[in-house]
Formats: sequence, structure tokens, C-alpha cells
Amino acid sequence: MKTQATLELSDVKAIAAAAEAEAMKNNWAVSIAIVDAGGHLLHFARLDGAAPVSSHIAPAKANTAALGRRETKGYEDVINGGRTSFLSAPTIKGMLEGGVPIMKDGFCLGAVGVSGVKSNEDAQIAKAGIAAIGL
Repeated sequence: MKTQATLELSDVKAIAAAAEAEAMKNNWAVSIAIVDAGGHLLHFARLDGAAPVSSHIAPAKANTAALGRRETKGYEDVINGGRTSFLSAPTIKGMLEGGVPIMKDGFCLGAVGVSGVKSNEDAQIAKAGIAAIGL
């Protein structure tokens, strides 16, 4: 049997604060979602000025990154590469860049999903949040 780390509330708060700081530093109005390894929502914030639709997209990206244990950019690349049948994959809705899994010792602890600016900027915010806990 293996031992796996889990996110604690202090980790979630640190990730959220760092992601929000990265967004604010760049004047980016986004929504930020953090989920556990099962894709269950642990934190959500829609910053001032973020489009309402981002409140649906950010959690979907986080959920997809956690369940798939990979960045959502990979799904976007597969679809853009012509494998459009992947759009029919069950329960996967956030297949745009901006969902980043939180990985430690080969295990997925959860994920961060961001929506509201360019997809690579969404991913930048998510990764800044994850870096706050040393991962």
C-alpha cells in the first residue's frame, strides 16, 4: 500500500492567494477554481470584471485536469490536431488550456483551473498558484 499526500486547507489558501496575486499583478480579470483529486471543488473565486461564463469554465478545467492527471492543454492540442471525436469523451468539459494538475511524487492531489484571459495566461496563473506550495 502506498501513502499519498493530500491537499490541506492551508495549501488551498496558499494556492488561491498566489494565483489571485498573479492575476492582479497583470490586471487580468479571471475566475480561479481549485479541486481535489476527485475533481470536487475546494475553492472558487471570480475576480472583479471576470466574465460570468468564466465561472463555469474554470471549474471545468480544474475538474478535467484532476481527473485526467494532465494539463488540459493536452486535450486542446489533441482536438486541434484533428481528433475531434475526443469532444465526445464522457464527463470531460474543460478541454481548453488553463487547467493544471497539482502533482506530488507521481500522485495527483488536485488541480487549478483558470478562465478569463488568453489560455496560456490562464495556465500561467494556475502554475503560479501551484508554485506557492513548492510544487
